[in-house]
Amino acid sequence: MICRVSVLRGRLLVFCAIAMSALVLRLAVTSFSPLASMIGEEIGFSSTVVGVFGMVPTAMFAIFGLATPMISRRLGLERTALVAMLLAGIGMATRALMTDTWSLLILSGVALGGMGIGNVVIPPLVKRYFSDRLALVSSVYIVGVQLGTIVPAFVAVPLADAFGWRVSLGVWALVGFAAAFPWIGVLLRRRGSDVHDAPAVEQHAPGRVWRSPVGWGMAGMFGMTSLVTYSMFAWIPDILTDAGASAAFGGAMVGLFSLLGLVAALGAPALCARLENPFPVVVACATCFLIAFAGLWIAPMSAPILWVVLLGLGPSTFPMALTLINLRSRTHVGSAALSGFTQGVGYSAACLGPLLFGVFHDLTSGWTASFAFMAVAVAILLLAAFQACKPRMVEDTWHADEVKGTLASVA
Repeated sequence: MICRVSVLRGRLLVFCAIAMSALVLRLAVTSFSPLASMIGEEIGFSSTVVGVFGMVPTAMFAIFGLATPMISRRLGLERTALVAMLLAGIGMATRALMTDTWSLLILSGVALGGMGIGNVVIPPLVKRYFSDRLALVSSVYIVGVQLGTIVPAFVAVPLADAFGWRVSLGVWALVGFAAAFPWIGVLLRRRGSDVHDAPAVEQHAPGRVWRSPVGWGMAGMFGMTSLVTYSMFAWIPDILTDAGASAAFGGAMVGLFSLLGLVAALGAPALCARLENPFPVVVACATCFLIAFAGLWIAPMSAPILWVVLLGLGPSTFPMALTLINLRSRTHVGSAALSGFTQGVGYSAACLGPLLFGVFHDLTSGWTASFAFMAVAVAILLLAAFQACKPRMVEDTWHADEVKGTLASVA
């Protein structure tokens, strides 16, 4: 009985750590964007630099997506999560004190690097501690990410008006530091057993994911979802104002688009867990995307709320992909490798979305080429998801690859 209570307390501590960490994983992005013009006026940077700041999050998420599996193998999952929260907190706190553009950019990179590590390391921690509750804990984690995305965007400007932009930008560091404390407690309970606890046969897991159709399917599904989502975040206001809407209405539609992510976060993980192959759900999401693109292209102001609602339901493939990381891996080591590959490659592709959407618009002086680009991304999403959703484990695909290589060498 005492042992069961101890285990329950240990899992409760990890649950709190995961939930608090999830809140941190987007704070540096959405707390900055609403204040960019205000900060630029004081520090002195152009709209071009604002565009650079817009590309840094996906770039840092991509870099640390690929690097985190190696870091976690050296430090252990729990220590890596602690490092992630500390980097996020330190980066957010110190960038609010800067008086020049380069320092602000570099320290934003530090904060986003911590968040990029957290993006990758949280799914395998869910796998390790809650393999019997994957859908529930994945929902809590993904809802936390969504809340950390939405809340700063809504309160950043009111906070800046009341206390100045530095307070508005830096106050979120408190959340990062608060999220570090539960991980310290987890480490004290584990007393170092988290380091080098992966079986020797799994130590090269990250390299094997590159040869797995599951890995490439997951990366394509995650990457194309992120590419479309970040493109729409950036361009919904311009699409609607170009059609005659007010700037306030365009901003409100971005808010609606963000809020719909909460609906997906609550339902998609459970749906993935219940379906052996959730590909039909992906097809439904792709259909929502395509109808929304057609509406925004052909008649954006005929039913803008309907188009944005459909557009907001499309990215349900984002929480699906995060849940499938655990559902398509047998161990937390496989989950860590798949998570790093999925997010590293996926965010690398997502970096191009907002930029190319704008380039196509400028080249053609219209939105036709831009929405054709989005349609191609959705087609790739479907092809990738067909591989990702098949009921098989990533470890089985890389072991199968090894067997084929051995047979070939013998022959």
